[in-house]
Amino acid sequence: MAQMNMKEAIRDAIRVEMKNDPNVLIFGEDVGKVGGVFRATEGLQDEFGEERVFDTPLAESAIGGLAFGLGIQGFRPIAEIQFVGFIFEALDQMAIQAARLRYRSGGRYNAPIVFRTPYGGGVKAAELHTDDLSGLLAQTPGIKVVIPSNPYDAKGLMIAAIRENDPVFFMEHLNLYHAFRAEVPEEAYTVEIGKANVVREGSDVTLITYGMTVHTATKAADQLAEKGINAEIIDLRTLSPIDIDTIITSVQKTNRAIVVQEAQKSAGIAAEVMAQINEKAILHLEAPVLRVCPPDTIYPFAQIEDAWLPTPQRIIDAVDKVMNF
Repeated sequence: MAQMNMKEAIRDAIRVEMKNDPNVLIFGEDVGKVGGVFRATEGLQDEFGEERVFDTPLAESAIGGLAFGLGIQGFRPIAEIQFVGFIFEALDQMAIQAARLRYRSGGRYNAPIVFRTPYGGGVKAAELHTDDLSGLLAQTPGIKVVIPSNPYDAKGLMIAAIRENDPVFFMEHLNLYHAFRAEVPEEAYTVEIGKANVVREGSDVTLITYGMTVHTATKAADQLAEKGINAEIIDLRTLSPIDIDTIITSVQKTNRAIVVQEAQKSAGIAAEVMAQINEKAILHLEAPVLRVCPPDTIYPFAQIEDAWLPTPQRIIDAVDKVMNF
């Protein structure tokens, strides 16, 4: 086992698969010699050469189009969109071309593409760099949406994503790149896409979340434990498809649920999780399912983002509501 932060785990996953499969390529803005804005691909161009690790023009639509063309021709491209707010320029290639290819070709073609992008608040980044736009792609059939919360999952999910025969939108939280180190196997392994992880067992309330807010929920659960409330935490890991079975099993045990997301309130993954809980486990609920998420506003400027993002206290307040309903 090696000690890695999440950035290093993602880089190691890409390295492992580039060694394993000569058809794996990675490209994007500044991913080559510089190694990306956050150095997630640092050293890969020196190791695998400029034909497999290379920079592109500052044109996300071109990055998406190149990925789609290479995918059709048997390659397994990893296309980095430098920041999440820039995906709008590539949505046609991601959500219309790549996501629909298997269906519109009757299964003759597929698009084994990983679209990587950093996202997430708490780092005081510039506009368009931090929004959680996962809901845009999670609503699109044909593309999987993956968001790891720790180094072990990041490597296993990235390897699984590269080996997928359909496109994967892989989101990496800015605040987790260097947040902590954890033990990560040096060999290849996969974490199943579409399978959630119960990161903390509990009996009183289920907290359902993903990415950075897994750690926010953990801080809240630690404080709740001091009050005698035992919270279970589910890390979704994959937002499309959602592992609803794990969620329902937990809700049937705790009888209360709260969904935490960094995306704005409306039309995010929290709304879908709440709907499915109501459809499949409403008779087990002793209180309404609540959301802890930012308001429906444009992502604020850095000076006030701390007041906008979910916090442990906001989660605790929501738990108090469902416990006292």
